[in-house]
Amino acid sequence: MIRVPSPGLVQIPRTRYHIERFTLGNGLRVVLAPEPGSPVVGVAVVYGVGIRSEPEGRTGFAHLFEHLMFQGSANLEKFEHFRHVQGSGGTFNGSTHLDYTEYFQTVPANALERVLFLEADRMRAPRLTPENLRNQVDVVKEEIRVNILNRPYGGFPWLRLPPVMFDAFPNAHDGYGSFEDLEAAEVGDAQEFFDRYYACGNAVLSVTGGFVPEEARRMVERHFGDVPARPAPARPDLSEPDLTAARHRSHVDEAAPTPAVAAAWRVPDPVADLAGYLPYVVLAEVLTDGASSRLVERLVLRDRMATGVSGYTGFMGDAFDVLDPTALLLQVNLPSGGSAERVLETVDEEVERLATEGLPQEELARVQARMVALLLRDGDAVTGRGVRMAILELQRGDPALLNELPALLTSVTTEEIRAAAARLRPHRRASIELVAGRDR
Repeated sequence: MIRVPSPGLVQIPRTRYHIERFTLGNGLRVVLAPEPGSPVVGVAVVYGVGIRSEPEGRTGFAHLFEHLMFQGSANLEKFEHFRHVQGSGGTFNGSTHLDYTEYFQTVPANALERVLFLEADRMRAPRLTPENLRNQVDVVKEEIRVNILNRPYGGFPWLRLPPVMFDAFPNAHDGYGSFEDLEAAEVGDAQEFFDRYYACGNAVLSVTGGFVPEEARRMVERHFGDVPARPAPARPDLSEPDLTAARHRSHVDEAAPTPAVAAAWRVPDPVADLAGYLPYVVLAEVLTDGASSRLVERLVLRDRMATGVSGYTGFMGDAFDVLDPTALLLQVNLPSGGSAERVLETVDEEVERLATEGLPQEELARVQARMVALLLRDGDAVTGRGVRMAILELQRGDPALLNELPALLTSVTTEEIRAAAARLRPHRRASIELVAGRDR
């Protein structure tokens, strides 16, 4: 049930993206969102496989396989995908998340069929060879070195907090993967991963932008209709009890010039309990959005115990792209010699003040207006919109929810924010302290 606030402080911008949905005989779900007159199209394929799908002994495999999907396919040699997209004047990329992996292209509208062929060809059969596998294992290992091992604050906090908060392997393991697991991978393992998770029944194709729906549908059926049917695999058991006692760990980052601390609290199920989840999405912004937010004003401007504060829901900042269990996170950067313990105490004080006193409607309205503006901006580009619609279809069966999110965000009340703040208690908190190498 969607609650639309009464007229008042926030005027809700409305999006009315036209959306058509259908499912091919092999189980592939398709979302079409035409934008007449647009000179470009966005094509996205989202698979229901991510970091939390990885079995033990195969850490980092979801990300590794994202790389393998760009190494040629049934009818295309290595690098041909790149050449066809770029030769059309387009751009492309892919990324791995906790619960899905996405592949997307933006091209001139007259190149739509070319891109549909490219995506269908690698959905049918990526080129899994010993040479490609070994090459991409080396590429991923180097990415880990550059982005995690030798980079200040590498993996903080998205890789560091889950093993503090969670116990189950799918939720707690290192999503970038260990070198040992990556090096042990064989072509047979990659083929098994593809057969299990890259199934038509575990994917959504979205097309957005300048096209005629009837023509796009014929193209989709022509290129994807004969991809072998395979059902979606069973999801791993991600269930975890909530914390009943605070958990805290610290680690030394030799490359970091100054310390940092991050904290997280479990939040309601984003899919099964969207109404209960939304107040936490807004609360994260109330606490950290801009100079007038509660924690920036207190920690940075007044007490000067922090140099920066951010807050968000979802370990990768993906508020509407994540499944349960997930969390509200706060991340605080400290000056040299700063006290993580004192920061956490101050966070508790400010959260308690918000839970006890509430917040003015004007403050909430300002935060909601900014959130809606950012949401609309992110959906303005055809690719961003198409990826989001595909994810909403994959996880919720409702791509049209994109049209409703502005109203849903602005329907959150001051009382719901107060109640959500009251749940951010110290005994439910997981935290990780980063000790800077020079401060050790």
